Amino acid sequence: MSDTTNPPVITGVTPYLMVRGASEASAFYQTAFAAEELSRQPAGDSGKLMHCHLRINGADVMMSDEFPEHGYSLGDGPNGVTLHLQVDDADAWFERAVAAGATVTMPIADQFWGDRYGQLKDPFGHSWSIGSSKK
Repeated sequence: MSDTTNPPVITGVTPYLMVRGASEASAFYQTAFAAEELSRQPAGDSGKLMHCHLRINGADVMMSDEFPEHGYSLGDGPNGVTLHLQVDDADAWFERAVAAGATVTMPIADQFWGDRYGQLKDPFGHSWSIGSSKK
C-alpha cells in the first residue's frame, strides 16, 4: 500500500464504487481478482473508508463506504453497471472469484464474439464480467 501524500496520476475513466463495507470489499477484491490496494483513507474511528484505491489487472478502481449522513447513499443498492475484466485466463479468474464468494449470474462459456466469458455478482452487489480471447 502506498502512502497518500504522493498519489499516482490517473488518466481515462476510473470506476468509483460506493459499498457497504469498503474494507471488506477491498479484501474480497484482493482475494477474488488479485487486486493490489494502493491506498486507503479511513474515516476516523468509524471503521469506514473515505477512500480506497485498488489496481486490478493493471486498471484502477476506487471506492468508499456509503455515508448517508453526507448524501452518499446506495439506497436499494448498486445496479445498472457491470465492471468488465479482460484477462489472460477467464476460467482461472472466474473460478477464483467464485471461490472467494462471488455468485455466478452467467456461467462462463465460449461466446459467439470469440471470448470465453461469464458474469458474477460480488458480495457487495456489484456485477462483474470476466472474459479472455479464445486462442
